[in-house]
Amino acid sequence: MKLKELSRLLNLSATTVSRALNGYPEVNAETRARVQAAARRHGYAPNQMARRLATGRSMAIGHVVPLAAHQIINPLFAEFIHGAGEAYSAAGYDMIVSVVPEAREADAYEAMARRRKVDGVIVHGPLRLDPRIDLLEALGMPFLTHGRDDERPDDAYPWMDIDNRRAFRRATDHLLDFGHRRLALLNGLEAESFAWRRRRGYVEALEARGIAPDPALMRAGEMVEPYGYAAAREMLALPDPPTAFLVSAVTVAIGVARALHDLGLRPGRDVSIVTHDDDLSYLPNRGDPPLFTATRSPIRAAGRRSAEMLLALIDDPD
Repeated sequence: MKLKELSRLLNLSATTVSRALNGYPEVNAETRARVQAAARRHGYAPNQMARRLATGRSMAIGHVVPLAAHQIINPLFAEFIHGAGEAYSAAGYDMIVSVVPEAREADAYEAMARRRKVDGVIVHGPLRLDPRIDLLEALGMPFLTHGRDDERPDDAYPWMDIDNRRAFRRATDHLLDFGHRRLALLNGLEAESFAWRRRRGYVEALEARGIAPDPALMRAGEMVEPYGYAAAREMLALPDPPTAFLVSAVTVAIGVARALHDLGLRPGRDVSIVTHDDDLSYLPNRGDPPLFTATRSPIRAAGRRSAEMLLALIDDPD
């Protein structure tokens, strides 16, 4: 089906139909939804080359993955990309994932801007005082960060995040309410803002109850199963071991559970575990009861929402 045929079918001008399919804000939401539904029903797909020429856009969004961060093999990254890809596809955008050595990450952003390969980028795992934010602002490249830079005001740049600090304070309070006083924290890499905020929530909850945080019960590392296993075995061998673990990902919690099993201990009976990020399609924390008590963070939904926000920013920079 051609654009003119779809326009006649809907009794709308070809310009209105084209603008509705391209997400222009001047087309009201009801008309846009009606046009998009009809396009799906009749199998209409816009001519992407014509669309690029008409809008001056590349119709692509970039994601740069530095090899040293291991995000391309992190299943959380795959879950995020799945959600973002759904939003890009619905809006007629392609996705470019550039995997580069960590030292060349800035070069990748500069190349994307210079060659006009993408209309915007999503920055993953923002650091404190993250230089990528300054670089992208200097390049004039629309961007959004998944997470926040703790050293910048929240209204200084576009971001999408959950309240990591509050999530971990609530989880720590939950364990304290059950009488635990030796609580271990297995956190993510604390150079990244999300992990720093989680540590703050954990520490604040302890200090509010008059409990001094014990460095022997705090770890930070790559959020993989062996990390959870090794840290739990080490802590459980202490003269005064933890009675509960608060961990930053289901993958880490599985490692903790394996360590308990090897020591003849029962999760949820002998030692408590609370985890984060339990809403994952590839590793669901379900059942009656579920495997772990958890604070929920739907990563796929975060990817979808981040993409929608970035696309809106590209359409209307203000």
